[in-house]
Amino acid sequence: MSAAELARSFIPFTRPNFDQETIDAVGEVLRSGWVTSGPKLAEFEAALSEYFGGRPVRCFANGTATMKIALQVAGIGPGDEVITTPISWVATANVILSVGAKPVFVDIDPATRNIDLRKIAATITPKTRAIMPVYLAGLPVDMDELYALSIKHGLRVIEDAAQAFGSSWNNKKIGCFGDLVSFSFQANKNLSTVEGGCLVLNNPMEATLSEKFRLQGLTRSGMDGMDVDVLGGKDNLTDVNAVIGLHQLKHLQAFQARRTVLARQYFEQFRHALAKTKSGTLPLELPPENYTDSNWHMFQVALSLDELNADRAQIMSELKDQGIGTGVHYPAITGFTLYKNLGYRLADTPIAERIGRSILTLPLFPTMADGDVDRIVATLLAILAQHHKA
Repeated sequence: MSAAELARSFIPFTRPNFDQETIDAVGEVLRSGWVTSGPKLAEFEAALSEYFGGRPVRCFANGTATMKIALQVAGIGPGDEVITTPISWVATANVILSVGAKPVFVDIDPATRNIDLRKIAATITPKTRAIMPVYLAGLPVDMDELYALSIKHGLRVIEDAAQAFGSSWNNKKIGCFGDLVSFSFQANKNLSTVEGGCLVLNNPMEATLSEKFRLQGLTRSGMDGMDVDVLGGKDNLTDVNAVIGLHQLKHLQAFQARRTVLARQYFEQFRHALAKTKSGTLPLELPPENYTDSNWHMFQVALSLDELNADRAQIMSELKDQGIGTGVHYPAITGFTLYKNLGYRLADTPIAERIGRSILTLPLFPTMADGDVDRIVATLLAILAQHHKA
């Protein structure tokens, strides 16, 4: 295959999907002269509130702001501890530090790759104020167990559901129940506003407080009245982003259905390959095959690096040479220099350390062609076979 042909056939690990109607709607907003937070934002928040069963919803400039403001709404600050997972985008832990609190990392379940709820109780101290679970690749934790644990110990729950828009638990959408639930609308998410996020809250008082935190702590009254009584930031979502979200919401069900079809194809192709092996094994671990709860935000395998004479970076490079893009979501947070300097150690969460250096995100997005999965699996397994230790 020539370089030009390879470039044309390249499969990225993700690709956003904006139709012409959405593009035209953005043009209308730009022509309206009201491009910052305004009527489209209000419309988007109302649509999201309806989606989440009438709960208050406020939107923000990104999914990091939603988590930080959730912590602020919950009154978490200096001296407090928040239990979370080391396998997430580093923003999950950074926001805890940003409000002056301390992240407490609990190791993950090797099957789900989410925080191991069974290990949380042993880490709770008098300083513990909240649990911040992350739903990796869109798969939620056991929500019944999570909230039983939080109620027993009197803890707030701030759900980092950045990847879980459209995911469910017991046929109820994530965000329709629970405590504070944070979603991201970043470009690679199942519903994207390019950049953005939303926070599902419990009552109008929390919603009003979150509005203050997103715009300099400001409260307006009358024609010219202003007051600031809390320290806020600049985290509002624009109408340009909001109108994209409104149109993405229309297509969410179709996007979701296509992602599920592609996930099924991945499992079918890996099962087909497994049946052909003499050993009955493949040099990788598959994610849980869950079509009930997961929104299939990502399809991730964990490479069996001890069986290979190549590391993940080399595997990724060779896949790229074959026209296949991949990603890493995520290295363990405790391995970053900032966190090592704060005294955290990879060895304290050994399962997360192993998964963090072996996890590999394969392409999954609604506009993938039917044959793309076959090509990806065949290419990946061929490369792994070349590097398999004798």
